[in-house]
Amino acid sequence: ALAYVCAARGYKLTLTMPETMSLERRKVLAHLGARLVLTPGAEGMSGAVRRAEELVAEAGGGRAWMPNQFANPANPAIHEWTTGPEIWNDTEGDVAAVVAGVGTGGTITGISRYLKHTLKWPVTSVAVEPAASPVLSQYLTGETLRAGPHQIQGIGAGFVPAVLDLSVVDRVEQVEDEEAVLMARRLAREEGILCGISSGAAAVVGLRLAREPDFSGRNVVVILPDGAERYLSTGLFEQ
Repeated sequence: ALAYVCAARGYKLTLTMPETMSLERRKVLAHLGARLVLTPGAEGMSGAVRRAEELVAEAGGGRAWMPNQFANPANPAIHEWTTGPEIWNDTEGDVAAVVAGVGTGGTITGISRYLKHTLKWPVTSVAVEPAASPVLSQYLTGETLRAGPHQIQGIGAGFVPAVLDLSVVDRVEQVEDEEAVLMARRLAREEGILCGISSGAAAVVGLRLAREPDFSGRNVVVILPDGAERYLSTGLFEQ
């Protein structure tokens, strides 16, 4: 989104990301004119954030601005203003649960605030994270945070984002890498939905909920935030 806007407005854009992110992401962003700075994969998303902060400091004099999606309140706010009402309208006010992967946490936070606070609706909000890097679960149980490498790009940043409001999240579910990949393939072959690995992770949890008696026959909304085209060079397309 930043690359689209900066190209249209004539702004210079520098993006930092772990070197482990898919090749397709890099190519599309570069095609839109963004300058990419890759950080060591072992440092995860935290390393990319640190490098972005360093670049802003190096620019000096207010010549660079960092949107910082992990801490910018505009992130959950736009989901509270738009995505939440969209879900409510499309389900005609009949939504039992919302499932979303947590990258920044903006999606699950904004949607949950709208449904729970604005509408006072008793929805169950479920956050999804990689089983290989269960930082949110560790945080909630008071454990030492130990992030780990995983293959579910887009979620599991390795820290608890500032914009994530866990007070509106009812459950945190973990998904294995292989589960997410297999589900993304199933969605393509059985439903004709070309989605990415983080979407597969969310769908895994959506089906878990659908099998529970409390949600039988009720609407469980699952957010699928990424397309398969971003993963052509990854294990998602290995047969």
